[in-house]
Amino acid sequence: MRFSVVGAGAIGGLIAARLSAAGHPVHVIARGSTLEAIKSEGLTVISADGYPAVKAAVSASNDFSDAVGCDAVILAVKAHQIIDIADEIPKLYGPDTMIVPVQNGIPWWFFQRFGGPHDGHRLVTLDNGAIARAIPPDRIVATVAYPAAERRGPSLIHHVEGDRFPVGELDGTKSDRAVAIAAAFSGAGFTSRVVSDIRSNLWIKAWGNLAFNPISALTGFTLGEICADPEIRRLVSDMMLEAAAIADALGVRVRLGVDKRIAGAEQIPDHRTSMLQDLEAGRPLEVDPLVGVFVELGELTGVAIPSIRAIYAAVQQLNRRLIEELTVS
Repeated sequence: MRFSVVGAGAIGGLIAARLSAAGHPVHVIARGSTLEAIKSEGLTVISADGYPAVKAAVSASNDFSDAVGCDAVILAVKAHQIIDIADEIPKLYGPDTMIVPVQNGIPWWFFQRFGGPHDGHRLVTLDNGAIARAIPPDRIVATVAYPAAERRGPSLIHHVEGDRFPVGELDGTKSDRAVAIAAAFSGAGFTSRVVSDIRSNLWIKAWGNLAFNPISALTGFTLGEICADPEIRRLVSDMMLEAAAIADALGVRVRLGVDKRIAGAEQIPDHRTSMLQDLEAGRPLEVDPLVGVFVELGELTGVAIPSIRAIYAAVQQLNRRLIEELTVS
């Protein structure tokens, strides 16, 4: 399959390198120092023990037209960055080009082909309409990125742990194209299968993003430090229980308990969340896709979410101050 990977951060770079090493033609859309490093050095993935695991040469540019007609687009920019490039994405389309988004949090497409009274509802926290216009739902094959990874340099990715990429159609059907994406991911060394309930899988990942990401940014704590503090651990649990009530109101079945979800985070105690990585690197934070959208969903469903609202207010202020500092500098 011919892939275009838009965004070569930790997850985008990991996917691009692995797919290329498995023999798939891969073109990366990137910019700045990341683009120059990939063009001159390729992409390198180091494993948890610090040894190079994959080194791949990929083509790269900052022009979306250079990858027109690919079979699948791995959309790997941060969720709050999609609006800025929405008008460019259709340049990649051939007749059957798929879009495979790999953002953290609740995605803009959540209610597309959802069924029921909320079918087609637009999450205004995430999309002003530009994304939905640029990416029709019939092009989307959804996935959930479970690996934890960190970018150690413009073209250097540290794969911390995890390899699961469940894949699914928005309406739950098992299609040939979803099977093809899962097969490509599996052949690249990931664990991937087609599921009929992609939103349930997504919610489990979004649970962690909702609680661990903003708390890590506000405290500077790793996952292990968050879980080891009894009061902060209780706050994480409260936020997840509020989100579980939203899922229940929407009819999304979450097949994992809160305690097990927190215990899973304890298995990678030294991991710094993506929001903490962004804060330390001086990049704007993914506040609305990871936290703010749950406030919108709470209002939509009438579910009380006091803990989520409090953390949302705090991390919004942190992000505003960060953006002001970036503007001044």
